[in-house]
Amino acid sequence: QLQLVESGGGLVQPGGSLRLSCAASGFTLDYYTIGWFRQAPGKEREGVSCISKSDGSIYYADSVKGRFTISRDNAKNTVYLQMNSLKPEDTAVYYCAAAYDYCSNYVSKYDYWGQGTQVTVSS
Repeated sequence: QLQLVESGGGLVQPGGSLRLSCAASGFTLDYYTIGWFRQAPGKEREGVSCISKSDGSIYYADSVKGRFTISRDNAKNTVYLQMNSLKPEDTAVYYCAAAYDYCSNYVSKYDYWGQGTQVTVSS
């Protein structure tokens, strides 16, 4: 059974950091493009970052550039999202997703999704 499981979310003060993990079971993450998305209450799901399966190209949304870092640990079959200098507007449920295709901000391009992990940035 193919499964993605996110972890690492929580409550953090503005300016703080969190590291999200996306662990795969039933398949090898290295063969897939992995994207991180987030969805805040009342808003559409938006792409945050992506790491391509082919050449490891990395993309970030403008809103997180310079603050978030995506990385892949093939030995652990896990992709990470390091989030620094967190802001209240980063509050959302964060999802990881796997795609056969290349990086995209379109939700429909992704084939497998995790259940999400809540990130709340508040003082």
